[in-house]
Amino acid sequence: MLSLMDKQEIIISHFLEGKSQWEIHRQTGFDRKTIRKYVNQYEEKKKAIIEEKGDTEVLINDIVESPKYDSSNRVKIKLTAELKERIDFYLRENEIKRTTGMSKQQKKNIDIYECLIEEGFDISYSSVCNYIKEKLNREKEAFIRQEYKLGDVAEFDWGYVNLEIGNKPKVVQMAVIVTAKGNYRFAYLYHNQKMESFLDAHVRFFNHVGGVHKTLVYDNMKVAVAKFVSRTEKEPTEDLLKLSMYYGFKYRFCNARKGNEKGHVENSVEYVRRKAFSKKHSFETLEEANNYLAEKLEKLNNKSNKSYDGKSPKEILEDEKQYLINLMPSYDIARVEELRVNKYSVISIDENKYSVPDALVGKFVTVKIYPEKIIAYHNNIKVAEHTRNYGKQTWNIQIEHYLKTLKKKPGAIHSSTAMQQMNPKLQTIYNKYYTTNPKDFIDLIEIISENGLEKIETIISELENISPLSIDTEKIKMLCNRTKETKAATHNITKETAEIEEQSKLIMNQYANMLNSSSVAFKKEVTII
Repeated sequence: MLSLMDKQEIIISHFLEGKSQWEIHRQTGFDRKTIRKYVNQYEEKKKAIIEEKGDTEVLINDIVESPKYDSSNRVKIKLTAELKERIDFYLRENEIKRTTGMSKQQKKNIDIYECLIEEGFDISYSSVCNYIKEKLNREKEAFIRQEYKLGDVAEFDWGYVNLEIGNKPKVVQMAVIVTAKGNYRFAYLYHNQKMESFLDAHVRFFNHVGGVHKTLVYDNMKVAVAKFVSRTEKEPTEDLLKLSMYYGFKYRFCNARKGNEKGHVENSVEYVRRKAFSKKHSFETLEEANNYLAEKLEKLNNKSNKSYDGKSPKEILEDEKQYLINLMPSYDIARVEELRVNKYSVISIDENKYSVPDALVGKFVTVKIYPEKIIAYHNNIKVAEHTRNYGKQTWNIQIEHYLKTLKKKPGAIHSSTAMQQMNPKLQTIYNKYYTTNPKDFIDLIEIISENGLEKIETIISELENISPLSIDTEKIKMLCNRTKETKAATHNITKETAEIEEQSKLIMNQYANMLNSSSVAFKKEVTII
């Protein structure tokens, strides 16, 4: 379609510049019939204005208005079967990209149009858009209401909640599991959506309801789906396979972008988030937020529902329990990794560092990663345990892991990360008695590892009462050993006393038996006489 600027160019070229219609056609490429039409219209309207034949304003508008086309008698160009098939091919290609994590690489309508032109098809962009719009609207599906049996299905999904934890804004992940029969809702908050959180949510749910539903339904989340085998077939992750085998449930995946196929949990994510956190969103810790969430869920699950004959979700869950798979002992939900210990004697987990004994530098350790803790093993022996840290680039150091190195370099302890993260009580002891003698402090840490900090604090307190200026590791060690000897002696005395009592009881029993035997013999003699 020509623009107003094109129309203006035709009129100016012919009437002002004196160009012929043929010359205008050759220079612009405009159709000669179109050029002739606008030239003739201009001449007619201009003559009518000059001769005052008609409404002048209308005539002026006719001259300067944008080009119009009469499409009332135009015959529509029908899409051929071959062309429709090509458009359908590109639409199917887009669907595959959406299901395989390539949604940002889909073809838009303009891209499909350009591909068709490159393939030699003669079609307008608007025709392509109209066909795609009509096809997508035509393919909209009807929802089929489902009826579920007791103990049959539960649905899992992730959602997020914006909270304040410790006066800092934080996006918290919320795992939600809903029973298809009765809409019983369970939810728990996590720092992330990693595998250990995914597994932990299942174990908590199974333990909470006291059994396992026969089928668990998921969308295409990466913790559940390892890869797409085809448009309809998905391969589960190894962890989901292990979990389902352990508890004995089946799993089912929704089709891509089909939230309605697990509509209970899709709606419940929004419902739980709104009902639980619309009135309160600030908590000191994530644990406090989870306790608050549990209280809210308890109230929601006890509300009666007209759709279930006035029964509450909790009452329906009670009916379900006899149909659930029997509960197994809690599954070990840890994410397991093999990690190398670096030169600082730390391992790296999700960009955070955790210390292990310095004798393991350069070696591999097996690490079990839980939502709230980290446990490291070497040759099946536990060598370190840390509270899980969800900060960024943090160092989590336990000073006892560096005793071997610090004995060689005792002066390094003063400004070390280990000192900064040490127990405040230990820091006080160091600053008060050991700033000039860090080597003895390292020996003290070994004693604390064997006897416990509380006991050492008690001994230091006793020494302070005797001589506050002469406290050292040797005296602390001596008192520790004395306490052990006292306990051992007490134990021996107790053991000896118990043995004496036992021996006395044995002698008394033997004496009683002898008396009983003599009495019986005496009675027999009396009877004979």
